[in-house]
Amino acid sequence: MVEVPESLQSLFSATVEKRGETYTLEVPQTEVDHGAISPGETYRIGVLTQRQSSTKTADERTAQEQPAPSERNSGPPTPPVTEGEVRDVTIETVGDQGDGIAKVERGYVVIIPGAQPGDEPTIEIDQVQENVAFASVVDTGPQSL
Repeated sequence: MVEVPESLQSLFSATVEKRGETYTLEVPQTEVDHGAISPGETYRIGVLTQRQSSTKTADERTAQEQPAPSERNSGPPTPPVTEGEVRDVTIETVGDQGDGIAKVERGYVVIIPGAQPGDEPTIEIDQVQENVAFASVVDTGPQSL
């Protein structure tokens, strides 16, 4: 398992594209909209490889080798949460605006206003975006007793 530092600002999937003599990555607009990055700034980029090579065709896959869920469609992986979903989370840290931050499957970030590190609330997902979801607390959990 990869250790993710608390200083991680953003996590998204991108394809490397050749443009002339250089290579580029496209950054989703949502990363700028949420303040995770700013145009013109310099960032350190980490590269994580996929578990299975996506270069194999469907005919080359054996019956035992099923594609990973993220490879079943040609786009980026879908968020692991849906609007209206209720789940229990642990608040890991606080964001720049003071909102609680929890991470769920694949390191997907859920932002919960009013939550503090160590809280274990039951939340309801209010809004889902490609790289982040926003939720509200429906039960504060055992810490508030």
